[in-house]
Order: sequence, then C-alpha cells, then structure tokens
Amino acid sequence: MNLRVMWLLNHTSARNFEVPMLKRVGVSQIFLPKRYPTDPSFRSANVDYSEDENLQISAADLQILNDANWYGGADPEAWEVANKNFDLLFFILHQPDVLSQAARYFKGAILWRAYGLDSSQSYGSLARYFKQRGNIEKVGSRFYFGEAYPHLADSEPSYLQTRRVYLPLGIANSVVKDIWRGEKRQIYFVCPSIGFNDYYKKIYQDFCDAFGDLDCVIAGSQPVYVSDPRILGYVTNEQHVENMTQSRVMFYQSQEPNHIHYHPFEAIRTGMPLVFMEGGMLDRLGGEKLPGRCSTIKEARKKIERILGGDDEFTEHVRKTQVVLLESMRTENCEAAWRIGLERIASEVEIRRAEKSLRPMLKKKKKVAVILPVEYRGGSLRGALALAKALLLGSRKWGEEAEIIFAHINADSAYTEDDFQGLHPDISRRSFAWKIISPAEARRAMLYAGHKDWEPASDAYMVPDDNIQQMTDCDLWVFVSDRIRHALLPIRPYVLMVYDYIQRYQDVVSGDANMAFINAARGAEKILVTTDFTGQDALQYAGIEKSKIAHVPMLPPEIKTELLETVAAPSAQEYFVWTTNAAPHKNHRNAAEALRIYYEELGGELGCMVTGVNTEDILNGSYEHHKAISSIFERSAALRKHVSWLGEISDQKYCDLLTRAKFLWHAGLIDNGTFSVIEAASLGVPALSSDYPAMREIDAKYALELTWMDPNSSRNMALQLKYMEGNVKDLRGRLPSKEQLALHSVENMSYSYWSEVRACM
Repeated sequence: MNLRVMWLLNHTSARNFEVPMLKRVGVSQIFLPKRYPTDPSFRSANVDYSEDENLQISAADLQILNDANWYGGADPEAWEVANKNFDLLFFILHQPDVLSQAARYFKGAILWRAYGLDSSQSYGSLARYFKQRGNIEKVGSRFYFGEAYPHLADSEPSYLQTRRVYLPLGIANSVVKDIWRGEKRQIYFVCPSIGFNDYYKKIYQDFCDAFGDLDCVIAGSQPVYVSDPRILGYVTNEQHVENMTQSRVMFYQSQEPNHIHYHPFEAIRTGMPLVFMEGGMLDRLGGEKLPGRCSTIKEARKKIERILGGDDEFTEHVRKTQVVLLESMRTENCEAAWRIGLERIASEVEIRRAEKSLRPMLKKKKKVAVILPVEYRGGSLRGALALAKALLLGSRKWGEEAEIIFAHINADSAYTEDDFQGLHPDISRRSFAWKIISPAEARRAMLYAGHKDWEPASDAYMVPDDNIQQMTDCDLWVFVSDRIRHALLPIRPYVLMVYDYIQRYQDVVSGDANMAFINAARGAEKILVTTDFTGQDALQYAGIEKSKIAHVPMLPPEIKTELLETVAAPSAQEYFVWTTNAAPHKNHRNAAEALRIYYEELGGELGCMVTGVNTEDILNGSYEHHKAISSIFERSAALRKHVSWLGEISDQKYCDLLTRAKFLWHAGLIDNGTFSVIEAASLGVPALSSDYPAMREIDAKYALELTWMDPNSSRNMALQLKYMEGNVKDLRGRLPSKEQLALHSVENMSYSYWSEVRACM
C-alpha cells in the first residue's frame, strides 16, 4: 500500500495494536511522536522510537519531526517536512492547535481518531467547543472521521458522518493466558484521577457506597493524593498483571455506550472473572447474555459475593463464557475493516495526486493588510511603514510575492499625503474606520464567512470598515500594536505587533482598556515582539502562550538618501536633541529637573531642542503628568533660555536638526526601546540613553556604544549630560560604521518577518 502515515498519538495500548495493524495491511513508513502533553489524561502514554529506523527520510528531517510538539500544532518547518514525507496523519483533538495547524499546513489526508467519548459529549460538540468545524470543512475530502466502533458517527453531525471510516480498535494480544489464581479474596477495581477529575471521583464514590464494606483494592494512576489505603496508585505493567492474577474478581462499572477501557479485556486475557454492568460497550461486543453481566448494583454485589465466597462453579462459568468479548478485538477480526478503510484513503490520495499533477500551477497571491489601529504618527508611523515594506520584500525573498495593503484610520486631521512618503511604491494604501457591531451582527457575519459554530462571547465587536469588504479580501491582518479597545471579530486570522506593555510598569491605561488589549493579543495567531524584554512581559504579564510569541528584529526606519543630500553643513550653534512625546512614560518631570541642574548648577552650555508628536503642548500643563514640568520651567529662566520646543517636524527638518546636533538625548523611563538612537548613529551622532533592559538589548544588537544614565535620578541625568558635552568627539569615534548598520536594514531583516507571518495564513 503506497501510504506513509504519521500516527500522532502516544497511547501505549492503542499503539501496540494499531502500528502492527498498519504494517499488516501494507503501511511500512510510520512516524510516531516523541513529545506529549504533561497532562494527567495522558497517564497511559509513552514514547516509542522503534519505527524511526524504518523511515526512509533524512536524519535532519527526522530530527525536526521528533523535536516537534504535534499536540500543540508544531511549527511551519515541521509541517514542511511532514508534507514532503507523509500522506496521512492520525490525531486526537486534545488541543485545537493540532487540527487548526494541520488544516493550514498539511497537504495530505487528516484522520481524527475517535475511540468514543462519555455520553455527555460528542465529537461534534468537541469540534464546536474548539471552534474547529470550519477547519474540518476547509480540509473537505481530505478529512476522515476514523471511528473505532461502527456506531460512533451515527449520532454525530452530517459533516462528520459523511467522512466516517471504520478502523476497529483491538488489542495487541488477545490470547487468553489463564494465569489467574485468585488467591486474594478481594475486588480489583480500576479508577484513576480521583483527586481532581469529577467524573472519576463520582465513579469512586459510587463504588465505595456499593462495595466499600468488601475487601478491595483500587488501581489507577493518582496524580493528586487520595487518602484511602485501598488505593494502589501507579504500578508497573508487571505489577498490574500480578494484581489481576491474585485478586478474586474485577468489577467494571461503565455503562457508557460509546467508550470502553482496556482493563476489562486485560482481566479476561489473564483468566480473571469479570463482573460488569449492562448498557455499556461490552453489550455491543457480545456481553448481553453473559453470566457476569448485571442489570443493577444489587445484582452485581450478589454475583461478586458469590465469587469472593468461593462459588467455583459460578466463577468458572463466568470465566469460560467471557472470552467471547475478545472476539471483536482480535487482530484477525479487525484486519479486513482496516484494509478496506486504508485502501479507500490511499486511493483517494492517489486521485488527488493525479488531479494536482494535471492542474496548472496557478498560485494565488497572498494578500496581507498591515493595519494601524489608532492614529499613530512620528516614529510609530515610520515603524509601521517599515514593517509593511519588510513583509513585501520578505515575501519576494521566499519566492511567493504577496500583495501588501497599508491601512490607517480615515481622519482628515490625522494624516497628510506627506506622511506616507516612506511607503514602498508597490504597497497600496487604504483608509478605514472602526465599526462596532452587536453580537447578533457578529454571529451573522461569522456564519456568512463559513464559521458555522462560532458564538459571540462579547457585548460588542470591532471590524475595520474600508468601504470595500471590511478587509475580508485580505488573507491576514497584521495590526501594528495591540491598542484594540473592543473584541476583534475574528473573521480573518490576525497578528499583532506588540511593542511594549508599559501599563505593567506605569498606570497609563484603564483596567477595562488594558484587558481589551490583552484579550486582543490572546486571540491573535501570533504576536511579534522586537525585544526579549517585551517577550517576557507578553508571557508573564499578558499571559500569552509561549508558542504564540515570535521575536523579530527591530526595523529602524530608513533615512532617505534625498534627505541626506539636502542636509546643511553643521552651524556654529551647539545643541543636543531631546526626542520625546507627550506620553507619561517619557519621564518629563525628571528630565526637566535634570536640565535645570545641568544649566543652573553644572554650567551646561549646549542648547536643548525638543521634538516629537504633541511636544509643543507639554508646557501648557494640560495633562496631570505635565504639570510638574510646567512648574519647573516657570521657575527657571535658564530653562526658558536654553530649551526650544519644536513640536512635530517633518522628516527632512528632523534629519537636518539631528545631523547638526552634538548628541541625542533619550530620557524615557521604560518601554520597548526607541528607533531614535539608531537613526542618530546612522547620521554619525552619539546618544545618551536611559538605562533599562530594552535599550540594553538595542545597544548590544546594533553595537551603538550608548552612554547610560539612571532615568530615576535627575542628578545622574544632569551629570551625564555634562559628560556628553565634553566627550562628544570621542563618542562619535565609537559609533558603528554605515556598513555595520546596513546589516540591520529592512531588506536584510525582511526574511524573518515574512517567515513568521506566512505561518499564520
């Protein structure tokens, strides 16, 4: 059979049967996963390397497959290896990522292995809970519902029923060894996870109520300690077999119609008498007329007491008749169904291969929207333009050029055409307005988009309204920042570029807004961060899953050559540039006091040119955090003489201003770092910076040789300003060369950006 299989499960007993069965029907290439969740529900799991030597793949590819976390969805590189080497994968839906990632990346057949659930659940409800129906329907004819029992799909929704394939579950060894001795007159009962699982806790309590006065032992792994001397806890397989041979009788309580455990069959295989309740899976397997079957707990107790009491005739009757339950589990009785099922899948795989080879390779361009969710200007806007360019150039380097759309708020007061001069000519631009819709409107929109099981969980949802299709013509949305104040309608997958979590350190946003920002990040396919500092905040403060956090290089905005050519020669006027904005974390009060000390106490001679978005209004004291700086300036004639407030200026004027400066001053308290020190270095201007983790990362990355100051000490800041005044020439000589800085250009960093973003489409 020309079928190569990834069996992405770790259940030991199931593997012991299904891997040999796959080989029996002609599958010789089988990959087994080497990692599984640290979850009590995987108590029967382990890792098996035995099939690795049979795989006809490179050692490098095998290493990638073995390192991958398939239950968590794996990464794009692992999926590329999977596509190259395999045709069919088996999975269980422990986490949604495995199916959502397989639907996105895997080109072969995808089989949801269904062993049955308890009666309170269904596979349709599980798919709805994990929001996976859309992915199943997207996979279409490549999806299979691999039922272990022929009735499981009967009560499932039609999209699962129509894709059913019967692959019966069996046991690896169905030979009755008849090693039972029954010397201990006790009940052997299996019930794991009592201490934390309500389902098993009730089973345990019911058993104790019915049989607690009889001698018994209770087997099963117990991750949480339960104070009951009869509970054995985890035992080895050898000890488990020994316990069955020694104990007088096993009681199996389950009346679940769709699921059965392995231990009743293990008991039968050892020859141990089994007393069980009616209505469960054992009835379907031939148990309806067996003497060990019971209609009531009273009947079960009576039969157990007969066996414990030494009724040998009844005991032997139970033992000899119960072997019929193994018949449907025998390998030879399961093989025909497996062969039929897998031959069907193999033939459909071949048909798809043939159709694909005949179709012309017409690749539709991916379309990505880079969206500014608020009216960012200055460095934030320039950074967003650089990100859009990186995605365009990165897609070209990958050989899959994408169409990039740059989208911004539609507000006449926010932008002029000059603001977008830095936009790459091959990137189109749209404006949009946020539209707030009700839960009913959200449900309808998601239904029309193919998300049939989606249900609203918020009072309101936001969609970007571009007067076209609410950006739904794009395959992916990339938001530059997490400043999204309502739940984002997930009509398209989205990525967030998160620059910082300043709110962790300063009270700059309300609690409701902060929660909205965090929820936006948690709902993203991925968040991009440019420093380890922000990455740790995302993990520890925002609670973002580690697998969703991608560290990408910082993209310093490019200074246009034509701007450099218009820069005037340095004048006799001597000054430094303080680039800032009106935000609270910019440390204005300490900076103002530092300037006062620099001029009034240390005899500072350099002027200070202040520039940045909304800086012209800082001295007005309109905001609470500006009142302190206003007061300091009112009392100091030296400050009013030497400090000039330029406000927001054009790129050309800023370039001219910075080139003439003695140095750049970055006085912020804490954030994700600033592009401004890199811009300064590219113009041959050294920088004095506040000392905090993100700036240390930038300094190390770009070899900027920054001079440091303590942003919490105005006097230290002033002393360092004076130091800069006297050592500018030496500090200029330490700056990195233009060639060194060019290594970090947008073009050179673009590959990393597209690598992360393409994985989300």
